[in-house]
Amino acid sequence: MGVLRRGPHDPAFQVDRRGAVWRATRTPQGPATLRLASLRPRVEAAAWGPGAEWLLDRLPALLGAGDRPEEFTPHHELVAEAHRRHPGVRLVRTGRVLESLIPSVLEQKITTEEAYRAWRLLLRRHGEPAPAPSPGTPDAAAMPPGMRVMPDRRTWLSIPSWEWHRAGVDGKRSSAVLRAVRVAPRLEQAAAMELPDAMTRLQLVPGVGPWTAAEVLQRSNGAADAVTVGDLHLPGIVGYALTGRRGADDAAMLELLEPYAGQRHRATRLIMLSGVSPPRREPRMRRWDIARL
Repeated sequence: MGVLRRGPHDPAFQVDRRGAVWRATRTPQGPATLRLASLRPRVEAAAWGPGAEWLLDRLPALLGAGDRPEEFTPHHELVAEAHRRHPGVRLVRTGRVLESLIPSVLEQKITTEEAYRAWRLLLRRHGEPAPAPSPGTPDAAAMPPGMRVMPDRRTWLSIPSWEWHRAGVDGKRSSAVLRAVRVAPRLEQAAAMELPDAMTRLQLVPGVGPWTAAEVLQRSNGAADAVTVGDLHLPGIVGYALTGRRGADDAAMLELLEPYAGQRHRATRLIMLSGVSPPRREPRMRRWDIARL
């Protein structure tokens, strides 16, 4: 579930003191809050809000019931070791496209910290309070404070330009978000499509390229082969992990991942979980505070 969290202070995703996951989301039936607690080997779930039933009906898919990690065959020693050490990793499937697309667009061409800040500020200012358990109940006491559901379509479209600026979002990214929001019903259909068709559907929106589409479909569709291309760091990490050499680009990464065709995203996920990465030589990307311009 951690791949759905946009930073440690994400108003839509928090973990309480007992380790339970709280997720606020917008379903086709309206806003809802989901609480998940691991009681190995079971998961205990509760939900509140107009979309609670929708969330609970699709809980198995969210937790990877349709995923098939047992069909994955490692072809490199490092990947095999990561697969052995993380046997419970499954790919989530939220069934919701826009809620992953918007923060993915915010993450384009800037540092992760800046993108997390933008998402946090937009939700706090324009989102709505997440549905909460009945007052006085143990769940109400355990719910992390300040949780928010992302805005609905009308609210996204009504956010003035200076509010995007204040959140540190430039015009190119805010325009891409607004274009996506306007065609949201068509984009949501991608959640039921095969990967090639879903990638094509998302990239019909100007400002949504292969990087963004893959990041979205990894979450909305649980797409095991949606490998992220165009990333600043991933090719170098994959290349170093699988060959011990630095400087791999997208073409080299895709060549190295060819043995995992159909499961390339899972392979990169395991590589990231291994913790192996090339020693840093270059300074971090410089942070530009757009809100101060």
